[in-house]
Amino acid sequence: MSLIRTENIYKNFNEIQVLADVSISVEQGEVICIIGPSGAGKSTFLRSLIQLEKITSGKLYIDEELFLHRENNITQYRIESVKYKSLLLEMGMVFQSFNLFPHKTALENIMMAPINVKNMPKPQAEALGAELLAKVGLAEKADAYPARLSGGQQQRVAIARALAMEPKIMLFDEPTSALDPELVGEVLNVMRGLAESGMTMLVVTHEMGFAREAADRVLFMSDGAITEEGSPELIFSNPNNQRTRQFLNTVLGI
Repeated sequence: MSLIRTENIYKNFNEIQVLADVSISVEQGEVICIIGPSGAGKSTFLRSLIQLEKITSGKLYIDEELFLHRENNITQYRIESVKYKSLLLEMGMVFQSFNLFPHKTALENIMMAPINVKNMPKPQAEALGAELLAKVGLAEKADAYPARLSGGQQQRVAIARALAMEPKIMLFDEPTSALDPELVGEVLNVMRGLAESGMTMLVVTHEMGFAREAADRVLFMSDGAITEEGSPELIFSNPNNQRTRQFLNTVLGI
């Protein structure tokens, strides 16, 4: 069953076309990595899924239900309000920047959304937060404030915060791009663990090793469009598209 499906998604910023006819389906339990050059529209696509960007045209389905349909910047259909909010909560998102509340501890950052959005009792939220901190390898940092955490630790707290809402799918927007190189591995290890546990994941990344190892499918985006997709073996060993080959030659020297 597809958790997310898009049909003919377009996004324009004034006269600039950022997304061009993007159609994908993300199946339950699937890990998809989106790669491509900067400015290809990868982050905009993720942001449009979670409604941080308003698409110009296209259809978005969540859990096989038509969630949104727009044409030429006019909404043709949007699912009713209560269902709209509940379906959005099925997606967790981790951004390039950590966006933790500096005046809250790691544990408190994780507890906030379950308490305020899902009305979870505080003791239950605290237990969940402690469990998730352990899951990302930070059990001992529950009482630490963000300023006392490294970038990698802050990003792992951000992952735990997203998981606290018990999403069906996790969206990652270049989650290691703001980290020093030596901190990248600890975040990727957490993501590998999520993938191995069966979490559905859609990952925009420049980490080609992670895409090669963890993805079920790799999508290559260029100029706002998906120009090639396939297994990691196909994309990294024998890409068909000239633009894909050029990109991989640049980033990997192959």
